[in-house]
Amino acid sequence: MYLRRLRDLREDHDLTQTDIANLLGIKQTVYSRYERGYQNIPLEHLLKLADHYGVTLDYIFERKD
Repeated sequence: MYLRRLRDLREDHDLTQTDIANLLGIKQTVYSRYERGYQNIPLEHLLKLADHYGVTLDYIFERKD
């Protein structure tokens, strides 16, 4: 699944993929695969990102604006 909003949120907060990978405790290459939709992102990482950005999972999944 491709989550365009993950990239948008990261860029809006002036963060790099490495910054977010460090937050999640993963390698930058893994996070890059998440953003590009080449690897499914675990729920625990989605929840951590939603909390970090102060948004809901519905927002990340583009179910709400």
